[in-house]
Amino acid sequence: MTSKDKVKNEILRCGFVPVIRVADAEVAVKVAAAICDGGAPLLEITMTVPGALDAIKKITSSLGDKVLVGAGTVLDGETARLAILAGAEFIIAPTVDLETIRLCRRYGKVVMPGALTPTEILQAWEQGADFVKVFPADALGGPAYIKAIKAPLPQIDVVPTGGVNFDTAADFIRAGAAAVGVGSGLIGKQLIAAEAFDQLAQKTREFMQVIEAARQG
Repeated sequence: MTSKDKVKNEILRCGFVPVIRVADAEVAVKVAAAICDGGAPLLEITMTVPGALDAIKKITSSLGDKVLVGAGTVLDGETARLAILAGAEFIIAPTVDLETIRLCRRYGKVVMPGALTPTEILQAWEQGADFVKVFPADALGGPAYIKAIKAPLPQIDVVPTGGVNFDTAADFIRAGAAAVGVGSGLIGKQLIAAEAFDQLAQKTREFMQVIEAARQG
């Protein structure tokens, strides 16, 4: 099994990708440690975090094999390359950028471009996406939209992001999502401001339980 296959399997097994979008790289490192303590085996650092590449390096160095780190909000191939060189094991984009997809395939990394319409989702898949991030998932009906998309496109592993929280995650999974992307629905601003990292670890554990329960029916 290749390292890419291991990453794909871990995303499918875990069922959710914690999205770290904070205002400081050092805070991102602390949030990552809390998410790891909560048992999540992977997480995403968005490139909108100031010093995101340094954060990726520090997290991969400090947490080692405990967590797979991905880079999110990647808009082009060069940014994807820099993120991979910093230690990112998977790349997530808000759009379908063919250069980014090609570069990730060249480096043997999992790539998850973002799309919304059926045409965009299919295009991303046919161009080599490992998963397709459906974003913003809440804009066209949330779980109902995912269910509608999966009917004609059952072969595509979709990962809805946007509007995913404790109340909606199970519905997204039952609608056919391979996994979900969770940002503020897990990593709230008030929690971060209070540096309540123990609470974040506990919320991470609870979120994983929500996903597992949804999969069991």
